[in-house]
Amino acid sequence: MPRPRTVPADHPPFVPLPITHVTLEAGLRAAVHVAGTLSSRRLPVVCIPGYQRNMSDFTEFAGYFRRMVRGEWPVVLVDLPGRGRSDDRAKDSKYSSLADARDVASVMTALGIGKAVVLGQGHGGQVAMALAARHPLLIAGTVLLDAGPVTDSRGIVRLRNNLAHVEALRGAKVVTSGFRKILGGDYPELPDDRLDALVGRSHVIDKRGRARPLYDRRLIEALASINFDDVLMAQWPLFDALTCAPLMLLRTQLTDQLRRETFDEMVRRRPDAVALTIAGQGSPALFDQHEEIEAVAEFVTRTSTQLLGRAA
Repeated sequence: MPRPRTVPADHPPFVPLPITHVTLEAGLRAAVHVAGTLSSRRLPVVCIPGYQRNMSDFTEFAGYFRRMVRGEWPVVLVDLPGRGRSDDRAKDSKYSSLADARDVASVMTALGIGKAVVLGQGHGGQVAMALAARHPLLIAGTVLLDAGPVTDSRGIVRLRNNLAHVEALRGAKVVTSGFRKILGGDYPELPDDRLDALVGRSHVIDKRGRARPLYDRRLIEALASINFDDVLMAQWPLFDALTCAPLMLLRTQLTDQLRRETFDEMVRRRPDAVALTIAGQGSPALFDQHEEIEAVAEFVTRTSTQLLGRAA
């Protein structure tokens, strides 16, 4: 049976993101936040977060994007199963990008979305590729952020080790200091108060001063066999499935999830794609700067106009 997740109702990063639950197969529930109004005249943007991440990573993006395009342009934020406020899967073997893609398709169907621009960050980009391979008619356009057909094993090992380190610490001050050291490498220009706010997107520091994850720990346990120098299997056929629609490729300058040479090869294979590097930060992207959000907004509105005509 699926296992409901327990998250404090007043957890600050989730307060501005009220959700509904969409029931998937076997009673599994996915948390969904819809900003704006779903309409046949505007392509919605469906945002899929990274491996152990949740919809709060898109909070700034959703707000900036909707102010830029004006009106009630729909943005859909999804917590994949085992993350945020969605249920945990019954078995750890059920976690996969293919299962996640199936669930995103079910969420879109439940919301009455026939086509969307899918924005996937990290693992969310792999889910977007799997979705395009299995359900190409759902894809009106794709935005990949720090995501591609080859995952950097160094980033996986760093993620696993960092999470094990901070979750073993005791005492709120010690835990906060540990997170600052880790996050400071990805966001070197952010002050401590901003780094502290980012912690709440992935963890709750409980009354005993421990970092409690906002994801199923079995997701991280699944990474135990991956080593620093492993060469992970490339999934170029999945990337090629994205030829069904327009494509935008984004990479943060400091990411350890997507190597520069992989990004360059993606651009070479899709010379029609819009490509952009986000300077001065790593993964997950903060997505709070005018330049990159304006570029995504332009991509989305152009794709929507080409497919549906100008929005009313």
